[in-house]
Amino acid sequence: MYLNKAMIYGNLTRDPELKALPSGIQVCSLSIATNRVYNDRDGKRQELTDFHNVVVFGKQAENSAKYLSKGNGVYIEGRIQTRSWEKDGQKQYRTEIVADRVQFGPKNGSASSSGASSAPAASGSDDSKAPSVPDYPEEEINPEDIPF
Repeated sequence: MYLNKAMIYGNLTRDPELKALPSGIQVCSLSIATNRVYNDRDGKRQELTDFHNVVVFGKQAENSAKYLSKGNGVYIEGRIQTRSWEKDGQKQYRTEIVADRVQFGPKNGSASSSGASSAPAASGSDDSKAPSVPDYPEEEINPEDIPF
């Protein structure tokens, strides 16, 4: 059995680029940064950033280009693929994630002011604050009422 699965959650490092193949299929290119925090041998806290190239096809490509912008969080599931081509007599390689699933992360304050206005707006309100938390009952839960 073989397995080629990639799952990442990170922030877009640039606005998505939407193009069309000669067949008419939409292709969106994304660049996503993921951070990893660890302690080195001396016990110092270190942070390492990795950059990932992601390609999205079809309707998901259109939606990604329409609703995502630089700085937005995004979750990607897909497969890893390495392409090669020849340029000026030199063999070039590019490893990227071909997305099967794109899930948009929460909008952060800086991203909403930098061009994410193409996302659907709430019904006529210009409120820039986050959605309110639902009202939960103030009564305490009795553990004996839980059925398991």
